[in-house]
Amino acid sequence: MARRTGRRPGNPDTREAILGAARTAFAERGFDAASIRSIAQAAEVDPALVHHYFGSKDQLFLAAMNSPVDPAELLPAVLAGDPAGLGERLVTTFLRVWDSPAGAAGVALLRSGVSNEWTARLLREFVVTQVLRRVLVHLAVDPAELPLRGSLVATQMIGLAMMRYVIRLEPVASAPPETLVAALAPTVQRYIFGELTKVPGHPA
Repeated sequence: MARRTGRRPGNPDTREAILGAARTAFAERGFDAASIRSIAQAAEVDPALVHHYFGSKDQLFLAAMNSPVDPAELLPAVLAGDPAGLGERLVTTFLRVWDSPAGAAGVALLRSGVSNEWTARLLREFVVTQVLRRVLVHLAVDPAELPLRGSLVATQMIGLAMMRYVIRLEPVASAPPETLVAALAPTVQRYIFGELTKVPGHPA
């Protein structure tokens, strides 16, 4: 009997084949450059199967990252309300997620990202495309400053996650969330909206 060739049909291995191809594509080319069609081609499946299993490219990326949460579901509440409270809402939501059972998956990603360049690339893409872009695109700030502002916010949030949940540095590791929000929210707020070229309290 002749061996059957062609694209892989839907079966229990198809989902994992798509995820493997997606991880490679997102890590090598980034979220924006990776396409559903190219991922399907690498996985030897029809693009319709990718949509069948994962829906959108965003959902495929979250599955490839093994993300325990979908930022698209959390961030609308963060962005709602007075912009003057955005930093506070962002840190509050961040801590609520990481202090929940879902935080264990985040800790695993951070640990892997520190020691594995492949995971670090995916983690960078996640932070930039799924979190920071969704926040900063709605803000009335100079578009040219968005990459720097986003990176500065990330230093605070990822640094907080490392110290509180991975390294477990005291007293940050056991501090009440409201204490950390009060301490960090003003800095995050300044990174989002404040002057970036001058140090507060110093002459220009």
